[in-house]
Amino acid sequence: MKQESLKELSLSELNDKLVEQQQQLSKLVFNHNVSSIENPMLIRHTRRGIARLKTELSNRNNLVTA
Repeated sequence: MKQESLKELSLSELNDKLVEQQQQLSKLVFNHNVSSIENPMLIRHTRRGIARLKTELSNRNNLVTA
C-alpha cells in the first residue's frame, strides 16, 4: 500500500487496515514456521505495510495534539 493512498483513508479505516495487516502477518509467520511458504517476501511486505500504517496514524495523532 502506497503512502499516498493511506492519506486518503479515514482514521477508522486506517485502524481497521492495521488490525487486518497484523492478523495477516501472524498467519504468514505461523505458516512459514510450520512449513515454508511459497513467497517469503510477503512477510517483509506485510511488515513494511504495518509500519506505513503506524507512521500515518502517528502523524495524524501529532497533528491533532499540536
